Amino acid sequence: MAVATVTTRTAGTEPFTPPARKKRLPAGRPREWYVSHNRRLKAMRLTIALLDTGVYQPSSASNDRIRAAADRLAMHPPSDTTCRMVRALIRYGR
Repeated sequence: MAVATVTTRTAGTEPFTPPARKKRLPAGRPREWYVSHNRRLKAMRLTIALLDTGVYQPSSASNDRIRAAADRLAMHPPSDTTCRMVRALIRYGR
C-alpha cells in the first residue's frame, strides 16, 4: 500500500530574506528626510524582530532589550530616539 504525503510550507517558518536589489532613494530631498526615513526603517525592522521574540508590551521593550535585538540582527546599536520609535510602533501597532 502506497502512502502519499504532501509537504507544504506555512507562513513564518523561513526567515525573511530581503530582495536582492534595493531601490534607490529619491534625490533632491533634504538630509533630514533621509535620516528620518532610515530611522523609521530601522525601527520597523527592530519592532518586527521584537514581536517575533515575544515582546508585545512597550513596557517590556527596554533600551537594552532593543539594542540586544539590534546586535542579533547585526545592526548598529539604535539611538534613544530610535528606541522610542520602536516602543511607539509596538504600542500603536495593535
